[in-house]
Amino acid sequence: MDVFEAIERRHSYRGTFAPQRVPRADLERIVIAGIRAPSGYNAQSTSFVIVDDADLLAKMAGITGSAIIGGAPAAVAVVMDPDATADKEFRFGIEDYAAAAENMLLAVTALGYATVWLDGMLRREDRAAKVGALLGVPASREVRVILPIGVPAELGVQREKKPFAERAWFNAWAAPASPSRTGS
Repeated sequence: MDVFEAIERRHSYRGTFAPQRVPRADLERIVIAGIRAPSGYNAQSTSFVIVDDADLLAKMAGITGSAIIGGAPAAVAVVMDPDATADKEFRFGIEDYAAAAENMLLAVTALGYATVWLDGMLRREDRAAKVGALLGVPASREVRVILPIGVPAELGVQREKKPFAERAWFNAWAAPASPSRTGS
């Protein structure tokens, strides 16, 4: 599958996964796609913990409250080093991990698996730190995203996107025409 097909097919999968394992070779390919993402100052501030142990996945699900993680045969915890650059004014940790996660989302799709970007639940009740402690992540690093990965048990499709003309313009911003309004 080429990159444009993977972009068209990628969707946030929140369904159940088939019981088959994800081979470690595929998990490595997915994470290598994340490693190859661009990084501000080439600081390479993003690291990854690949989880394919059912007991660890169950514990992660318990910490996060996510049944999706608990039902996945594998997951990748995306970890940010907030102090990766010496320049305290310009840090790119968020941009770095976001680019890495997007590369992995596309790799997951290209390999025929499904996933969803999970981060909201990590922002509550110190869950990111608890998952980090469970996975042995140093306290100086932050678990920012979890990608549960597996073979989807159900079909999924990408949600409808607004058309190009409503979101992109050449050379200058041109607000889309607003719908006409009638009445008083």
